[in-house]
Amino acid sequence: MLTVLGWYFIVLGLQIISERVTLRQLQNVVWVMVAYIYLPYRFWQLYEGLTILDSQSELLWVRYLLIFELVLWIVSYAIDVSQLPRLFRWEVQSNSDVS
Repeated sequence: MLTVLGWYFIVLGLQIISERVTLRQLQNVVWVMVAYIYLPYRFWQLYEGLTILDSQSELLWVRYLLIFELVLWIVSYAIDVSQLPRLFRWEVQSNSDVS
């Protein structure tokens, strides 16, 4: 259990530090992009944690925690991606403008 959660929180801490440093250095919305570097690894980490804990029924609560975290990060990723046009002020053309 410590192996699974320990590395998860270490990488989460590195992500938070990277985001803070990027925000201080660039002082614009580019810091949001830092999460895209860490999220694929985090998905893999949580999935691997689920496969490691598959045979240990006494740690069922950790398994549910990993599933919850995986769903939470997937939803967070989807929200981040959906907000990119607004953050970067990308122009969106309506259907009437296209024709």
